[in-house]
Amino acid sequence: MKRLFVLTLVALGLTAGTAFARGIGVGAFAGMSIPVLQDDVDKGTMFGLRAPVSLVPLFTVEPYFASSALGDKTETIGVIEYTREGFEETAFGVNAMLTLGGPVSFYPFVGLGQTSLKRTGFDDSFTTYNMGLGVGISPAPKISVHIRGELQAVVDGDVSRKFANVTVGASYALFSTP
Repeated sequence: MKRLFVLTLVALGLTAGTAFARGIGVGAFAGMSIPVLQDDVDKGTMFGLRAPVSLVPLFTVEPYFASSALGDKTETIGVIEYTREGFEETAFGVNAMLTLGGPVSFYPFVGLGQTSLKRTGFDDSFTTYNMGLGVGISPAPKISVHIRGELQAVVDGDVSRKFANVTVGASYALFSTP
């Protein structure tokens, strides 16, 4: 009986912070985009905007826009040095998050979007899938700081380009509903 009571209190504690969290916010982020198993580009910077929309407790959808500038990659073949230009990446889409907690929250997320990769001689758009884990810290009402790690897959038919993204950002709750 004690165990059930303690588990009930823990569950209530986890959901208490999200019970009044429905609403719309806006946020910005910046970080690094690191190509996974790609020989033709190097890591680069990333920045963007997010607009979290909490429809019901524990569930948030988040439209986003992101841009990154991937670095040039130089390789040597024999005695010839060759430099490949990095991509300019632009992405937009929506994430679905399972938000748990109050002032400190942990949330897994998955997303679907569209990514455009551009460099000299190449300009194409692809479907993008992403998933990751985030930590949100709310030092003051309506303000949250987020740290996220995600794996992004830019799919082109049977092949894909994968990126590991690490971002830090802040969001502000424009308004909330009870």
